[in-house]
Amino acid sequence: MTAARSSPSEPAESPERGRGSGIALLVICSCQLMVVLDITIVNIALPHIQSSLGFSTETLSWVVSAYTLTFGGLLLLGGRLGDILGRRRVFMFGVLLFVFASLLGGLSQESWQLLAARSLQGVGGAIASPTALALITTTFREGPERNRAFGVFAAVSAGGSAIGLLAGGLLVEWLDWRWVLFVNIPIGLLIALATPRHIRESERHPGHFDILGALTSTVGMVLLVYGFIRASKDGWSDTLTISAFVAAVVLLGVFLTIESRSKQPITPLWMFRDRNRAGVYGMMLSLAAAMFGMFFFLTLFVQNILNFSPLRAGLAFLPVSAIIAVGAGLASQLLPKWGPKPFMVAGATLAAIGLGWLTMTDVDSSYAGSILGPMLVFGFGMGMQFVSLTLMAVSGVAPHEAGAASGVLNATQQVGGSLGLSVLVTVFGTASRNEATDQVPRFLEEATPAQLVEFRRTGQLPGSWADQVLASGISGAFIAAAVFAIVAALIALVVIQVRPADLERLQGNGANPLAPASDVPDEPARPD
Repeated sequence: MTAARSSPSEPAESPERGRGSGIALLVICSCQLMVVLDITIVNIALPHIQSSLGFSTETLSWVVSAYTLTFGGLLLLGGRLGDILGRRRVFMFGVLLFVFASLLGGLSQESWQLLAARSLQGVGGAIASPTALALITTTFREGPERNRAFGVFAAVSAGGSAIGLLAGGLLVEWLDWRWVLFVNIPIGLLIALATPRHIRESERHPGHFDILGALTSTVGMVLLVYGFIRASKDGWSDTLTISAFVAAVVLLGVFLTIESRSKQPITPLWMFRDRNRAGVYGMMLSLAAAMFGMFFFLTLFVQNILNFSPLRAGLAFLPVSAIIAVGAGLASQLLPKWGPKPFMVAGATLAAIGLGWLTMTDVDSSYAGSILGPMLVFGFGMGMQFVSLTLMAVSGVAPHEAGAASGVLNATQQVGGSLGLSVLVTVFGTASRNEATDQVPRFLEEATPAQLVEFRRTGQLPGSWADQVLASGISGAFIAAAVFAIVAALIALVVIQVRPADLERLQGNGANPLAPASDVPDEPARPD
């Protein structure tokens, strides 16, 4: 494509467009890998971050949510920035912002400093990630070349979580938890240096920045999450808890009003008018909530109760990534014959079964006997979901709406995961407090003098007593996570209706349902 400074008379398609495309794809996919793995790579480090910076278990969830909320809340705005200002320069800015935030996070000495850095990382990721995807359309020629590029991009996105688990375990065990953030610095700088050499600038297109919509939605969701997490510690009648919920409702109401009146909204509300697409977004909200909760609480369980090292914890989660790939592959092969609905219902049901199985974990549970089996059931069900949900989100949409449809799905996953995790943390806090109340009288009867002194000093139960409280809280959280998965299964069963035209597209008799997402035009998602 022409660079932003080129004259309008220059051709949109340069003969040099495909030159150096291998390195260009490496640059683009490296950015996506960095952004995607930053969720799981930090997950493995959570127990060490907690002890180093003094987080409680409830507030520890902000280390995840601060990133995913800003990432998901600003994702669609990030894509619009690239359209209007030029994708290459916006891509580089997002990468450098991500690098700067990673440096600040690694240097954090207080919990608030880390949370601020994680939020800034989310902003950088929201700017870089959608622009990276769009750059494929302007860097690679339409046809087999572009299709291969999208295939590599999708594989990197899917494999990022597994790589993050391993990398997080290695970095925390061999170096320090801070290196799960520092590792982004050399990678990001190399990406920024290579981008001007191997990626051409896209045309700028006139458009409108829905800044107010982005801010009201993101701040509203942050306040909603804050309300749930504060309620887990201070109760539902706490003044700040109530104030947070009221402010969240007001801001989200303002957001909906802004979006309904905007010609170029950050969140295209008309996408929710289609029954299937609305159902898909609802399922993604629920399933992301369950998935984020499973990884968060199992990370604490295997390291704090089973005493796994960070590396062993990372390896313990790899079977989940592998079985997700198996489930996705099976669904991809059978979807044209059976359609997506059976896989959506069965996948959500399997996820609920796996999470229900995890509710039986306690201090005497083992990895092989109590954790691995339900993780595999859950992962297989989720693998069936990812392909089905993506297909249904973009099936039947016009080419100029495909980018918006898939973008809303991605944003829904991040926001749903953050909001769901806050709800699960609230359930965890209630369950663990109830267990602690039951444990204290028995502890006072059986404790040694040294244990009593420590208990009076900290107010915390020590050793195996604390493990019992943690395990009970985690089990309660898994009950709520299973409910989220059940809700997703019910949506799939009752709301989703696969139409004959959808099956025709899946069977190759019509347009490929994924084709529009691979050929998103440079114009804004919603026509004026």
